Amino acid sequence: MSPRAPLADLDLVIVGGCGHVGLPLALSLADSGYHVGINDIDQAKIEMVKAGQVPFREAGADALLANLLPTGRLELSRDPAMLERTRIVVLVIGTPIDEFMNPSVRIFERVLDELTPHVQNGSLVVLRSTVFPGTTETVERRLRAAGIDADVAFCPERIAEGHALEELRTLPQLVGVTSDAAFDAAKEVFERLGVSSVIRTTPLEAELAKLFTNTWRYMKFAIANQFFQIVSRSGLDYNRVLNAIRQDYPRAADLPGPGFAAGPCLLKDTMQLSAFTPDHFPMGQAAMQVNEGLPGYIVDTLNSRRPLLGRTLGILGMAFKGESDDPRASLSYKLRKLAQFKGARVLCTDPFIVDETFEPRQGAARFGGSRGRRSAPRIPRPRARRPRGRRHLGHHRTDQVMRGNAMFHLIAPLRGAALPFA
Repeated sequence: MSPRAPLADLDLVIVGGCGHVGLPLALSLADSGYHVGINDIDQAKIEMVKAGQVPFREAGADALLANLLPTGRLELSRDPAMLERTRIVVLVIGTPIDEFMNPSVRIFERVLDELTPHVQNGSLVVLRSTVFPGTTETVERRLRAAGIDADVAFCPERIAEGHALEELRTLPQLVGVTSDAAFDAAKEVFERLGVSSVIRTTPLEAELAKLFTNTWRYMKFAIANQFFQIVSRSGLDYNRVLNAIRQDYPRAADLPGPGFAAGPCLLKDTMQLSAFTPDHFPMGQAAMQVNEGLPGYIVDTLNSRRPLLGRTLGILGMAFKGESDDPRASLSYKLRKLAQFKGARVLCTDPFIVDETFEPRQGAARFGGSRGRRSAPRIPRPRARRPRGRRHLGHHRTDQVMRGNAMFHLIAPLRGAALPFA
């Protein structure tokens, strides 16, 4: 590859830069002194960011954005021609799964086709979102076929939503590359952030490492949910069993409590790994069945105690995890649908999510919250140690509460609590 051309007037451009992964990275890089271009197809989000509003909950992001806007180190645009002004392009575009649990690359390929004419010779293209194994080398081949002399690196994000600004600077960064030049360029970007370490791998090694990381978490949550159901069906209190396992016993300290393992990453990445392996990864398939089946187990348990037909059920918390405004792939919505199939009237609320499908609209006030209010509902919380690695779980418990002459089932998100069905 020819020597890299000098940087243009933008140090780098982040495509998909107004999202949960792209915007914290853009803010962190700008805070480190880079002149950052943010390219995104969502004009509404672009206008929000320009106005100093972060489109989602992220600790410290509002204050950081307010500090950075006057510096001029952030530029935002929908126009992909922005890429012509830089030699480092960061793509925050992943490969989702379709309705058949198979990887879907249509969006990724379409975006790549739209961006390719604007990528400059001598560029470094960084893939930031999780992709199907082999994607990095495929992108590099496609760029070269288009006559573009560019390196492609896979540098996966490893952050937890809501904690990105902290974790971007403290977690080690994987850099999957095929050349020394690509590694040096990518390493310089992340070292300026102050990351704890930069680990060099091949692209495929990094792609698999990211999938394995999320799949391992998903499988741990699945075994916790399976243990819970075994104990619950035995008529015992799982809180007591879990405490007996973990109390003062370090080798079991990482066993999570039960709860919804949801969100935009864990299931998707487990299914991508399943599609990649010839045997379709039976352990991952089993984890999917357990985790995705938990809402059905909850509804069936409630219905077996007393039929839900004609009754009212309240769900407190609709985001995919606690203290979040992200409803993507949240199992609370599946829980609502299954309860409705049983004939229940379902009231939903979340202090951080505005959703016109919640019934009734004033339901939040009835259950101790209000629409759009940035504080959690006042729900009694058991004193329980939250084990490490619980951020992706939306933990739920059920109670029966009398409201006038009506009996309500409340299902409320409680982080760090087991499901007390026993």
